Amino acid sequence: MTYKITHENVFDELVERGYFEQATFEDELKELLGKEKVPFYIGFDATADSLTIGHFIQVMVMMRMQAHKHIPIALLGGGTTMIGDPSGRSDMRMVMTKEMIDHNAQRFYEQFQKFIDFSDGKAIIDNNANWLLNLNFLDFVRNIGVHFSVNDMLKKDAYKNRLDSGLTFFELSYMLMQSYDFLELYRKYGCKLQLGGSDQWSNILGGYDLVRKIENDKVYAMTFKLLTTADGVKMGKSQKGAIWLDENKTSPYELFQYMRNVDDRDVEKFLLMLTFLPTDECRELASHKDERINHAKEVLAFEITKLVHGETKAKEALETSKALFQKGAVDENMPSSEMTLDELKENSGLLGVLTSLGLTKSNGEARRLVQQGGISLNDEKVTDPAYSLSESDLVDGAFIIKKGKKIYHRVIVK
Repeated sequence: MTYKITHENVFDELVERGYFEQATFEDELKELLGKEKVPFYIGFDATADSLTIGHFIQVMVMMRMQAHKHIPIALLGGGTTMIGDPSGRSDMRMVMTKEMIDHNAQRFYEQFQKFIDFSDGKAIIDNNANWLLNLNFLDFVRNIGVHFSVNDMLKKDAYKNRLDSGLTFFELSYMLMQSYDFLELYRKYGCKLQLGGSDQWSNILGGYDLVRKIENDKVYAMTFKLLTTADGVKMGKSQKGAIWLDENKTSPYELFQYMRNVDDRDVEKFLLMLTFLPTDECRELASHKDERINHAKEVLAFEITKLVHGETKAKEALETSKALFQKGAVDENMPSSEMTLDELKENSGLLGVLTSLGLTKSNGEARRLVQQGGISLNDEKVTDPAYSLSESDLVDGAFIIKKGKKIYHRVIVK
């Protein structure tokens, strides 16, 4: 993906587009980014088999940095995922098997290749399992652990929030492991900068301090803002769960609709941070407070879907979205499920169908939605919670459920 570079220094671009949160020695770092090709890294713990829209901020930062000739190092957390980052958690992360982690890390790498150019040394992919899994414990704590004060660590948000509920030594070692990543990448690739979300500041500073102490060289740390909604909620969740970049987990249409339905207050921020549209155009699109804001949301949804899934699928999602707002319209790209006629007869209750399709979280929620007039069947409102579906509801072998004004699901009965 290429775009028109509008700043000589990527630092100014990151500030203008709203990514920048904080940095060590900000003026020095800006000067460095303006005069050198800087190897930098972002770490990704492989906790799932796909990146999410929340990760896309980090991907966008890597793409912008690479466009300015800096060298991204995408670090897969095959080692750190064995522990799990305690930051922001109230309990211990589920311990995953090495096989699961390796599979997830490979899927991340496949997705990164859609956005980052790894040819001819323009970017690097590595996995911290390569140096963390075979560490000698005594050597590690003698050479690395000696540089960390437990008292200081326990003052950091990543750990102090867990003291009452219990914090294991296993989790306490996460900061040491992540810090060691920076040292390893500095020695291996000359990495001078670690980037990450603002919630990673404590962990990032650990690596920054470690490299400066051991190598006596200047390295830097910078964090960018988390992708949150106007209500302060981390973006990337829908009724069905996370919004994935894998189209088999979240379809292009579902991604499009998710972005199409964002809060009016979030449009400018998301246009600036999640698209490559010019800054002035982003602000102009988001400036409207009347019905024209819906056009801005449509542009936002199209641009993000195009980046993630390609222009063809973005156009299909746009056409589907428009078609579904026409009464009785059916589009082949509409989210759909299949069931047999026998399955329909056995589980015909509307409340159960809504929940099984993921349109509601429970039958209780489904009941309230039906009673409030929020469910339509084939464009006809259903207000009876006891309604049962039957063959008479089928139109061309399917029925279409509409939730609210914007969510459609087609069930094909075979």
